[in-house]
Amino acid sequence: MTPLEQAIILWVHLLSAAIWVGGSIFIGIVFSPLLKTMSDSVEQRLQIMIKVGKRFNKIAVPSLIILIVTGLYNSHILLSKPELLFATSYGNFLIIKIILVISLIITYAIHVRVIRKDIEEKIMLQQLSPQQIQKLRKKIIILGEITVVLSVAILFFASLLNAGV
Repeated sequence: MTPLEQAIILWVHLLSAAIWVGGSIFIGIVFSPLLKTMSDSVEQRLQIMIKVGKRFNKIAVPSLIILIVTGLYNSHILLSKPELLFATSYGNFLIIKIILVISLIITYAIHVRVIRKDIEEKIMLQQLSPQQIQKLRKKIIILGEITVVLSVAILFFASLLNAGV
């Protein structure tokens, strides 16, 4: 592969990371707290968050898929030599990064399962009790926080890999 091709693949990888991680951090640290100032109704805030989440997912999910594909491509040489994974610090960091990515995918899958279609519809039609809304909100917040922490940790290990530590 030419240096230009490598640069393009890395650029696509970094752009996808910026969309996924930047969007997740924005929603969690900026948008979600801002919602509290816009409405006292937890149900109304949840409805808005669902709308924002659906829109964000239209670019976030493809970005996550691109991240995974370009990440696997960037590490395919090392992954094809398992002995190097365990014999070098680069390989160890790559293993940790892969474990974090798998954890992120599992967390995201649970998040999608918690806010499945029928639950979304019940929220939008105001068919859930205040207790159900609170319970759901708590789950969404915890899963969102885990997603952000995992995403930032993955970025940290990506920087270690890039630095050749």
